[in-house]
Amino acid sequence: MNFRFPRNDAVFPPYLHFANVHNRRRLFSWYVKHFRTTSQARASLSGGGSSSSNSQGNAFLVPGATVATLLMLGVLHARRLYDDKKVEEAREKGIEFKFRPDLKATFLRILPLRSISRAWGFLMSVDIPVWLRPHVYRAWARAFHSNLEEAALPLEEYASLRDFFVRTLKEGCRPINPNPYSLVSPVDGTILRFGKLNGAGAMIDQVKGFSYSVSSLLGASPLLSMLAEKNTEDDGSTIEQESTQREQSKKSWWRISLASPKVRETISECPMKGLYYCVIYLKPGDYHRIHSPVDWNVLVRRHFSGRLFPVNERATRTIRNLYVENERVVLEGLWQQGFMAIAAVGATNIGSIELFIEPELRTNRPRKKLIPSEPPEEHLYEPKGVGVMLKKGDEVAAFNMGSTVVLVFQAPTSKSPKNNDASEFEFSIRRGDKIRVGEALGVWHA
Repeated sequence: MNFRFPRNDAVFPPYLHFANVHNRRRLFSWYVKHFRTTSQARASLSGGGSSSSNSQGNAFLVPGATVATLLMLGVLHARRLYDDKKVEEAREKGIEFKFRPDLKATFLRILPLRSISRAWGFLMSVDIPVWLRPHVYRAWARAFHSNLEEAALPLEEYASLRDFFVRTLKEGCRPINPNPYSLVSPVDGTILRFGKLNGAGAMIDQVKGFSYSVSSLLGASPLLSMLAEKNTEDDGSTIEQESTQREQSKKSWWRISLASPKVRETISECPMKGLYYCVIYLKPGDYHRIHSPVDWNVLVRRHFSGRLFPVNERATRTIRNLYVENERVVLEGLWQQGFMAIAAVGATNIGSIELFIEPELRTNRPRKKLIPSEPPEEHLYEPKGVGVMLKKGDEVAAFNMGSTVVLVFQAPTSKSPKNNDASEFEFSIRRGDKIRVGEALGVWHA
């Protein structure tokens, strides 16, 4: 069979023939030289005159991190469409998913998810070539419905996916509700659960058929223990219950009371406050920064170095104690109505939780122990008794991809559930609602 090539295309150099080994070597050398010349020419054209070699990357070869990112985009997008379709169909039919462990949940427990998340975090920190950045970020936005018009910087200025995920927004994109008697959403996300709690030992529903306690989520909180004692006295509970709760929080309480003498006074001045909670899920395409929901003082931070299970809809239905077992950072303090706590829960590929009020904090660090039984790392903020003062809407923290934020707080309530007290806190949201930073979660009246 005879192969024919167009005369105008120089497939082989005209002076080379396959008569001997010497000509074959010359052929190979010609191809190598031609390849290098072409690569350098393309790199110079795409560089745009920039002197930063790290930002430009290689204009011909796409980094492995970018290839992995594109593949992950496709997989996550397909899975998101499938899960969202099932959830929407169930909601239309009025069906609520029940807790049901499966084989996948068991398999996840034996995977090194922390190491995988660290590797993924490294890939996300690799610089993407400037000419490729807009294409990657637009593909992400199409897959996960992100609004690129809100980004504070041009897409070319986000050097890596990590920088893009934690991007800031243009001024005015997230107006904060000005009502002084409102508590606003700290994140963009979807409302999963909310409601009123009966004391610090109350349970929060993960899904129908499985719950976890507030104390297991937030840790040994002296403020919550005092709140539990107050509720116990108001409800006429036994003295044994009161002494047990005092004993459990005795050591932690003295650590706070010596450093923060204002804590006891503030709680005693707010005898008629109920305890509420709200769980908000952040999807990969949501804005990833956490803001302050009210004006408050952050007194203590706890870091739980736990697992890194996924926290999507399927995971909440199949993994026991999901939020309690996962790595999380808990901020705890006081606001004008009493107790306030924010739990930022990590997830697979989201081990890194950045705390703007404590930049030196490092999460998802390698652990010496394989069993996640380490006690939480606790840090008291200075100055003593005041901590870190935050205004409503201030930036607090950020994490990559998407995850979950749990709010636990005190707010005005009535003595009897039969009384319609106008000053009682009321949620202004419904389950499944999409909410954005600054929008009211609930209001009360003075």
